[in-house]
Amino acid sequence: MTTSEHDVVVVGAGTSGCYAAATAANAGLDVVIVDRKDAEEAGHIACGDALKGASNFPESIPRSKIEPAFTNTDVDHGRFEIPQEDEVLEIPVPGELAVIDRWEFGRLLIEGAEESDAEVHYDTVVKDVNQDDDGRVTGIETIRKGEPRTYEAEVVVDAAGALSILQDFAELDDATFDTNVRYSQFCSAYREIVHVDEPVEWSDALVFKPTERAAGYLWYFPRTETEINAGLGFQMNEEPMTLVEDLKDDLENREEFEGAEVEDKLGASLPTRRPYDSAVAPGYVAVGDAAAHVNPTTGGGIAGAAYAGQYAAETIVDALSNGGPTEDALWEYNERVMDHFGGRYAALDVYNIHITGGELDELTSLLAALPGEQIAESLYSGSTSIPLSVKLKTAYKSFGHWGSIYKLYQTKELADELLDHYDDYPSSPDGFDAWRGRRDELMDEIYETTGAEPKY
Repeated sequence: MTTSEHDVVVVGAGTSGCYAAATAANAGLDVVIVDRKDAEEAGHIACGDALKGASNFPESIPRSKIEPAFTNTDVDHGRFEIPQEDEVLEIPVPGELAVIDRWEFGRLLIEGAEESDAEVHYDTVVKDVNQDDDGRVTGIETIRKGEPRTYEAEVVVDAAGALSILQDFAELDDATFDTNVRYSQFCSAYREIVHVDEPVEWSDALVFKPTERAAGYLWYFPRTETEINAGLGFQMNEEPMTLVEDLKDDLENREEFEGAEVEDKLGASLPTRRPYDSAVAPGYVAVGDAAAHVNPTTGGGIAGAAYAGQYAAETIVDALSNGGPTEDALWEYNERVMDHFGGRYAALDVYNIHITGGELDELTSLLAALPGEQIAESLYSGSTSIPLSVKLKTAYKSFGHWGSIYKLYQTKELADELLDHYDDYPSSPDGFDAWRGRRDELMDEIYETTGAEPKY
């Protein structure tokens, strides 16, 4: 049995884990990342490969380090294909957008963390989480390259991904840490990297397409004009899709993929839920997918993960300099996440809930009737406004679906109210129960309005 001591142990060498490790190591802490994959496979993660806003990423791993993984920087809009309406919507994407080689991006992130003096231990599988008599997390038990190894740490950073096993091992019920987590709040996804002979005509767009069920979707993201990230997913509270076969069927029905070759296949789960109400406990912080830091309407999680890693590490540095990593000392991390993107993602989750309460034909007809600019604003900001002239045009196009429009309007009003409530996220654990109680009252109104089954 080998035991090592560190200031911070980060579990998972993905985006959030690498940014957390680099930020903490740059501040002078002793940091180790443990990852279950070997050195060659590390960084190989199922992803849509779309990266938004990289120019504003944290400087602990600078843009110049990750830029070689950018393969297509010409994408500037989304292309929503709606077969049921025989219509294609062109929707602008605000800000910088790139499609990347995700495996190369992952390798570069790990290199960036190592260049900041964080250690990386591959082939390391977590078997348990250690806690003291007061419930504070003090480290992890692992098997590294076939041998037992204990990592003792002041703080464990859980960057182990969606439905993290660390949260199964740790006893967190006495902390504020969000334990209202179940598989039905997640999406199951599968993707392939597909090569075609001729350039696709939509190489400047992210292509989305609904499946035959409201809770399923397909995507085609062009890494280059001839290399496409093709994938699909479904919400896990619905009947499962046969992901591989369903994707194959759609590919075979698109003439641009005739004779295409598949290079890489991967599956994964991702959060399509609001961010965790609290992602801290004594000695423990969850980041990225492990805390549901993903835009629940687009699946975009790289930017949120990067900033969550930075915020977690900066809070840990302050906590270790001021009495230790208590829940109170780590709370600022929650505040920074909610202020930056957490409240916005929680509001966006309301629209996911709205979808589960409706019929597919109604929803696709309504989508086809709405203006692209307002859809784009809703997807990224959590709210939008529609001027009277646009409302009249929308009403004309959506004749026969006015009941759905009114329900959507009511849902939007509640989403805005929820977003305002997240602006009042408490500044300490003392106000947490009252804040959460009012949030849950708003959620009850949302379920009643949308007709959806409770998600939480």
